[in-house]
Amino acid sequence: MRFLDEIRQPNDVKKVPEDSLKALAREIREELLRVTGTNGGHLASNLGAVELTIALHRVLTFPEDKLIWDVGHQAYVHKMLTGRRNAFSGLRQENGISGFPKRRESPADAFDTGHSSTAISAALGMVAARDLRGTKETIVAVVGDGSITGGLAMEAMNNASGLKSNLIVVLNDNERSIAENVGGMANYLAHIRTSNNYLKLKKDVENSVRKIPAVGNQIFDRMKVSKDSLKRFFVPGMFFEDLGFTYLGPVDGHDIGQMIDVFEDAKRMEGAVLVHVITRKGKGYRPAEDHPAKYHGVPPFSVKTGEIKECTDTMTYTEVFSEALVRMADLDGRVTGITAAMPFGSGLYDFSRRFPERFFDVGIAEEHAVTFAAGMAASGMRPVVAIYSSFLQRAYDQILHDVAMQNLPVIFAIDRAGLVGQDGETHQGIYDVGFLSTIPGLVIMSPRNGQELVHMLRIAMTMDGPVAIRYPKGAVPDTLAVRNLLTAPDTFRKPLSAPAHFPFLPGQNEILARGSGILMMATGAMVETARKTAEILEKEGMRPTLVNIRFLEKADLGLLRYMQQDHRVLVMIEEVVEAGSYGERLAAAALEEKLPYTVVRCALPDGFVEQGTVSEQRKRYGLTPEMIADRIREVYGKD
Repeated sequence: MRFLDEIRQPNDVKKVPEDSLKALAREIREELLRVTGTNGGHLASNLGAVELTIALHRVLTFPEDKLIWDVGHQAYVHKMLTGRRNAFSGLRQENGISGFPKRRESPADAFDTGHSSTAISAALGMVAARDLRGTKETIVAVVGDGSITGGLAMEAMNNASGLKSNLIVVLNDNERSIAENVGGMANYLAHIRTSNNYLKLKKDVENSVRKIPAVGNQIFDRMKVSKDSLKRFFVPGMFFEDLGFTYLGPVDGHDIGQMIDVFEDAKRMEGAVLVHVITRKGKGYRPAEDHPAKYHGVPPFSVKTGEIKECTDTMTYTEVFSEALVRMADLDGRVTGITAAMPFGSGLYDFSRRFPERFFDVGIAEEHAVTFAAGMAASGMRPVVAIYSSFLQRAYDQILHDVAMQNLPVIFAIDRAGLVGQDGETHQGIYDVGFLSTIPGLVIMSPRNGQELVHMLRIAMTMDGPVAIRYPKGAVPDTLAVRNLLTAPDTFRKPLSAPAHFPFLPGQNEILARGSGILMMATGAMVETARKTAEILEKEGMRPTLVNIRFLEKADLGLLRYMQQDHRVLVMIEEVVEAGSYGERLAAAALEEKLPYTVVRCALPDGFVEQGTVSEQRKRYGLTPEMIADRIREVYGKD
């Protein structure tokens, strides 16, 4: 009998005999490995949260009680235990279940998450709503030891300090987020882990004192008056207690029985309670235990061997950025690298090894990362903030107010720009052009291949103001040429601030093919899509002009004027939402100048893009060469 097979709806886990919960945990880990081995996904974090999730589900009742997972990387087990086991094989697939909590999937998912440090704020809002309604449901936020360092989490904890009704925050402490945690909070939690277990000590003291004949209960009641002094002696710093939380822990996050007892205690308390749970990321699967960062978010892999199939013949955009930045830092001691807790994903790991004194991991704190970079730039350095497009959204005010308003030379290396596939709505890099293009003085570049990325980094180093370079996830189309460029003696030269022999200058876009009738423009990864579209049209006798748009902050009005004599259809192809897109600015410029173009804007609709492979997403939204050719053909024939 498999216990997991009997869990068909929320709360069925309560029917599993207590002495069978360990067997259930084993079955869940087998299922996690089977599905992520086939589909890819967030593995190590979910393996570490198996017993924690089982314990929470034994204590809570769904959907009445509310469980909010910070980020949501570790919510796979929760999905299995709330009626989605049979759908789990479709994890992260088109039309399948999401890799993150989704309210539309199940009433047991209390809040959609995907970015860090939001859970405590959301939970506190739910507590306030509960109290206004006068209901009694239990509300729990599960937050990691990396996420709890984020500014939003700290703001929420500060706000919770005066809470008079119950809120439970479970601190899932596995000693790391994606990379190893940094900063004062990480050091503080490490100190607690190695200190005496206060919770066990408290129970032992209480049991012993109450056993004293006649006076035991009276003595213990008096001891409670001075409990703060006692806790300050045994628990270093008492940071959480000083914020107004009752601190319980540390608790073994793989001991289901111990966690159930503590969670039941926490439910009965008034005010905000923090339960500190120690887990091991990757628990139960040796490759993930030994290399949790490698197995954080994995493509399909061999469960038997742990082998992740990686293509070694091609370079990714991230790798090109990484190598180029190291080369530039070799020549200029002002170059610094800044990441918000993602040295591996952002491409700064090699930089950190080569220049440890110039590498700064500020933790999960994107806003701080940007203003920190602004302070560096104002002091004569050349900071490079390497960050995913979807995470840069969190620092809009800092880019506008602290960087651009002072015209500081901060370089934003924006990875995962455009569609990213199976992580779904929260991770698509399709909004950055829209919000960055509203910022005065910010130069926005987008390379169509690896060579252009190298040149754009070089150009950015010569500019006196802020620059954003956005590039996609995945392999560059010109690996051999990039490798030759990176190793060529003339590519990098001293001083970096002096103009070198660049193949293009700031603001200069590129005409790749000269035709007539159809003026087709594209940017970044979509240039290749545009080229294939042109090939389709050429077979039908049309000869489109193809332009690579490298600079996105303002429409290339000079090019529009130049081409108006022999072009009547203007097409812009880009992998961003239409609102705020380059195509929107092109159309506005053509209208204002009364240029005789019929405009076709090929972009994503103004909404949220659900999961699927990038090719599936492009097909869904009409961004394949064949679908674009159909749109152009229809307009060109009518014009």
